[in-house]
Amino acid sequence: MNTKFWQLLGLAMRAGKVVSGEEQVLKAMQRQLACLVLVATDASHNTHKKIRDKAAFYNIPYLIVGDRYQLGHAIGKHERVLVAVTDQGFANGLRRYSTA
Repeated sequence: MNTKFWQLLGLAMRAGKVVSGEEQVLKAMQRQLACLVLVATDASHNTHKKIRDKAAFYNIPYLIVGDRYQLGHAIGKHERVLVAVTDQGFANGLRRYSTA
């Protein structure tokens, strides 16, 4: 992931368009509020499977990004394993920067 990806994620957090933590992310997915889900590379196998299955069921894209410390640092929190972006514009930007 490049620097712009992490900066854009931080901007989305400051704009109030990010939810974090497993319970909140799953609720956002179920309510169709999540536009993109980010999963830390060091999340457990069960977490990866659960998010992959839920994302397929609700047709929500997800990305596997840096470790839990990078993900937490980007949104100004302690370590985080799951983050959901609830704005389509931010989600599109993050997807674009994830491949750059």
